Amino acid sequence: MVSLLKLASVTEEGVRFLSPHDGSPMLLTPEHSISLQNTIGSDIIMQLDDVLVTTSPDHARMREAMLRSVRWLDRCIAAHANPQTQNLFCIIQGGLDMDMRTECCQEMVARDTPGIAIGGLSGGEAKADYCRVVNTCTGLLPELKPRYVMGIGYPEDLVVSVALGADMFDCVWPTRTARFGNAITKHGMLNLRHASYANDLGPVEESCGCVCCRKGDGALNVTRAFVHHLVAKETVGAHLLTMHNVWYQLALMRSVREAVIEDRFPAFLHQFFRDLHRGEKSKYPDWAVEALRTVGVDLLQEEKQA
Repeated sequence: MVSLLKLASVTEEGVRFLSPHDGSPMLLTPEHSISLQNTIGSDIIMQLDDVLVTTSPDHARMREAMLRSVRWLDRCIAAHANPQTQNLFCIIQGGLDMDMRTECCQEMVARDTPGIAIGGLSGGEAKADYCRVVNTCTGLLPELKPRYVMGIGYPEDLVVSVALGADMFDCVWPTRTARFGNAITKHGMLNLRHASYANDLGPVEESCGCVCCRKGDGALNVTRAFVHHLVAKETVGAHLLTMHNVWYQLALMRSVREAVIEDRFPAFLHQFFRDLHRGEKSKYPDWAVEALRTVGVDLLQEEKQA
């Protein structure tokens, strides 16, 4: 509904698409969306929402989309055939307008779905605006229900969003960036297409536990030079980096979870940004510094003062 907007029209009935393949018409309604997800049997299913990019200047259309998303949630709830085994999440809309986001939160929370998603972000908005939306929404949501921010995947976005009260995320970025020869590491991105890696026999990332990097039985013992050789010629290079990148993301979130449970998350944030920017605080992004200050973590101060 965003990427194919030029091929779609949204009405109260649903979304009418023209197939990008043969131009044939297709209709997706809230009821049909739920039916498809019921058939798939996924543990978490999402309502159909009317979503615009956050940078849209059309305030009236943004409000229409927000209110329609609430009405469509009611239709999704009524159509849901497996509420005992599949968890239906609502999706909060409202662009960058905090009043609309607040109103939408109140309406969605009243429907008492098992989980709540914050949608419509990662659409080109400034990171500071993104943080304001997440902070506003999480402050209005029930503490004991999962909060899912849709479309978020950069490591620094993940850890800051957790600090702001979010729990769950999804993004194609780890796999997409792998297709361009990029490896995610705790020190930032490595573009393994670069000639400097042609003779580098080290692992993609030291101390990484993924099947590509680790040593021992069952490991692939992949080197940077090997990936460099492959990425411009063979899809297996993208496959190897995909395994590494997805492992990195899962390991990152596992570490985040452990730090929260053990009540040392502020120290974790300090270490994460110190690793990412190799201790150069002047390179810490302003948006992250300011967002974390709103929850009592000052990255620019020593940890004992945070």
